[in-house]
Amino acid sequence: MGSSLSAAASGPIRLVNLTLGYDRRPAVHHLEGEIAPGATLAVCGPNGAGKSTLLKALAGLLAPLGGRIERDGATARDVAYLPQLPDVDRSFPINVRDFIAMGAMRRLGLFGRADAAERARAAAALERVGMAGMEERPIETLSGGQMQRILFARLIVQDQRVILLDEPFGAIDEATTDDLLALIAHWRSEGRTVIAVLHELDLARRAFPHTLLLAREPIAWCATREALCAENLGRARAMSEAYDREARECLRDEDAPHVH
Repeated sequence: MGSSLSAAASGPIRLVNLTLGYDRRPAVHHLEGEIAPGATLAVCGPNGAGKSTLLKALAGLLAPLGGRIERDGATARDVAYLPQLPDVDRSFPINVRDFIAMGAMRRLGLFGRADAAERARAAAALERVGMAGMEERPIETLSGGQMQRILFARLIVQDQRVILLDEPFGAIDEATTDDLLALIAHWRSEGRTVIAVLHELDLARRAFPHTLLLAREPIAWCATREALCAENLGRARAMSEAYDREARECLRDEDAPHVH
């Protein structure tokens, strides 16, 4: 399926001494690095390592406690974000067609009506994820794998240069995983940036050239084979186990003592 790549070409995303958290308590500390345009990056680490927190910040849903995220030629609105499947409210009374159409909201506006081109785009997206003919199905009737396919179809309709995926392969079948990995490979061939939080290290090794291994602090950010070596994974586990949940609140910039 072709794509218009309607979003303006974006430059790198730079994380500058980035600290993230909730209620001023840090979840990710002092993260430094650059995500190149067209990168396919896995974010891995133990439970509670700050992976989803980082993705929410990249999506513009969470303001940093310290440091900053720099974007050249784009903003947080120029990303397509897929939350974890359990976070999607599937009880909402909406069918697949209308759910997919929500991906075009930025182009059409809140009250805009889809024209023939948008309807064709949505139909092509459903076909691309193997869900053609399911347009009238209420989303509450879909299986976990079917729902994940629909969510990926909505990402296709959004047509953004940067795609954020939070645990996209959790609790879905092998056939769906293979199809969605193929779609990620297609996005990579188009030069899109794909950043995915993954628990499945074998999938990271299989499909993601680079990995950020996170345990509230960066353990490694490099080629996946090196990042996910036994030594680094051991360090990540040890740091996660040693984390102090009663750690002091982070200082805001204005609270920090001045150094002369």
